[in-house]
Amino acid sequence: MPRNSISLSVLMPVYNEQHLVVESLSRLMLLAECDFISAIEVIVVDDGSSDRTPEVLSDYARAVGEPTGHPASSRIHWLFRRHSRNLGKGAAIRTAIAMATGEVSVIQDADLEYHPRDLAGMLRLFIEQDADAVFGSRFASGGARRTLLFRHQLGNKLLTLLCNLITNVNLTDVWTGYKAIRTDLLKSIPIVSDDFRLEPEITIKLAKREARIFEVPISYFGRTYEEGKKIRWVDGALALWAMVRFAASDQIYRADEYGSQILARLSRAPRFNAWMAEVIKPYCGERVLEIGSGVGNLTRRLMPRTRYIASDVNPLYLQTLRNLSVDRPYMKATYCDVTELESFPHIDGGYDTVICLNVIEHVGDDRGALANIRSVLAPAGRAIVLVPQGPGNMGTLDEVLGHRRRYTRESLAALASDCGFTVATMLEFNRAGSAAWFVNGRILRRRTFGLGQIWLLNLLTPLFRRVDRVLPLPGLSLIAVMERGAD
Repeated sequence: MPRNSISLSVLMPVYNEQHLVVESLSRLMLLAECDFISAIEVIVVDDGSSDRTPEVLSDYARAVGEPTGHPASSRIHWLFRRHSRNLGKGAAIRTAIAMATGEVSVIQDADLEYHPRDLAGMLRLFIEQDADAVFGSRFASGGARRTLLFRHQLGNKLLTLLCNLITNVNLTDVWTGYKAIRTDLLKSIPIVSDDFRLEPEITIKLAKREARIFEVPISYFGRTYEEGKKIRWVDGALALWAMVRFAASDQIYRADEYGSQILARLSRAPRFNAWMAEVIKPYCGERVLEIGSGVGNLTRRLMPRTRYIASDVNPLYLQTLRNLSVDRPYMKATYCDVTELESFPHIDGGYDTVICLNVIEHVGDDRGALANIRSVLAPAGRAIVLVPQGPGNMGTLDEVLGHRRRYTRESLAALASDCGFTVATMLEFNRAGSAAWFVNGRILRRRTFGLGQIWLLNLLTPLFRRVDRVLPLPGLSLIAVMERGAD
């Protein structure tokens, strides 16, 4: 994203707003005056309106499609879609999201409660602060607002408080209609709500994705119910259940080629991740390259270091890692494919430690990958490599995760030797997990990790740690500490 400009998609769901929608759309012309907005598209989705809204929008579409000589008209690209029946605000926004091409998308209601002049202050934070999302708050000081509907505001603040308790994010207005979000991030979130439950859903899922959320005061010109306000008390009751539902859910990634959702589920076992980090931490030096960092489950437990480079190939994970690095000057997040030496970040003198956990079993050429790791190490450097153990444990879970192989102590030692490493230490890790993996992947042939299983793993990890060395089972994983040595 350029540091001095940004492109914008305005997503406008419309339902029965024949009297206000034209003025709402016309106000968007103000955006053309912002010199830091490089391109503007307005995506209007009529959600099956039953009044004259379809005709009004059709007339407006023809008007903006004709050359007018107005300087704003040439800077704004207009798109109009219509649902054949009313599906709800969330459904209309999903339709608009799928069409959005701007770097940032903002939801703009069609009822004149929010004024586009406030968007400039929101959008600047994407340039100045690398924001992932910016909420316009009606209750933060600074903006003018029409005073009415006290009980409605009280309910809003109560629901915001409850949502903040769930997310541990100190927002003042979760139910704001002005939410600006990086479009690629918004597209990667599976939004399922069709009504006003969309508001807590987006907020909770952004928080779980560790998005950098900012809030700025905005003006608010609320309507009364007589003027057409659509949200009702029942929406507040539904919101309570929605918060419970989305607090418990870990469906925060759409299905993608990287299997992003699988790692999101595994991150729900922080005790297990802490155990793994503590096992490898004594072998880590001060200049570290971590390959396959994911969303940083281990990264944050291995820092601080003099120099720490966290890497991945998944662009969604990389954004999370970059957010993690904002307040850590010793950390950098970057793309790195273990199979492509040219993608490796280099530092003077080489790294004293390369951490590569649950990576090389995914690639076709594991020898080439390990040779690449060796090439960026300092002469006395070491590689810490974790791989799945036991070819006999290969099952459906391995298929889902994209494992090409499982290793034995002998095959991993031979691989290290072939690549010029000396194995200083080889540890067996998570013996209890070996039996669970066999039952789930070989006998039950499961193709996913149940959320209940992950919670149970997290609960039992302290016990597993105590008994791991005495269990008469092979470890689910092998951890090899490999020393590079001189050429």
